[in-house]
Amino acid sequence: MEVHLSGKQIRVLAHPLRARLLGALRLGGPATATKLAGQLGTNTGATSYHLRQLADVGLVAEDATPGRGRERWWRAAHESSSWQSDDFAGDPDARAAAEWMQNFWLRRFTEQAEAWHRNQGNDSKEWRAAANFSDYWLELSAEQLEALTEEVDAVIERYRALPPPADARKVNYYVYGFPRQADGS
Repeated sequence: MEVHLSGKQIRVLAHPLRARLLGALRLGGPATATKLAGQLGTNTGATSYHLRQLADVGLVAEDATPGRGRERWWRAAHESSSWQSDDFAGDPDARAAAEWMQNFWLRRFTEQAEAWHRNQGNDSKEWRAAANFSDYWLELSAEQLEALTEEVDAVIERYRALPPPADARKVNYYVYGFPRQADGS
């Protein structure tokens, strides 16, 4: 299930630790603040505080996993988040938060891709062959780019719905279509 972020949600999520906490819960499943703090290299107090901030806007929720004593388990409330920059045209703070989020995740994607490139020699031949980097130069209208993205999203959702085979691993798959800039970059 996906959530289309409201202005309030994106303002709360536009924080390095909160963004990482939500990502960790989405990828790793339910966890305690202590477990997340250890995983992300922060302290339990800060982790607990930021989890409550995310819960206040409906991005994370307490999980029913039984804990020991006062241990609280948290889970992501949605599988993914989406937004369009134009959603926040009348809200400068939310628009700034959306820009921060886009830049934050672009840096994270780059870091993850670079880590794969550094370490791919340690992986199996099958995974090295399956991993792919492609870039395409297309001449499209805004309407065509939107249609292409919707088609790619539909294919991804079809694969997401399949039960994972025994040898499945979590895979990063990025799609980022945008118009080239006047300087040719």
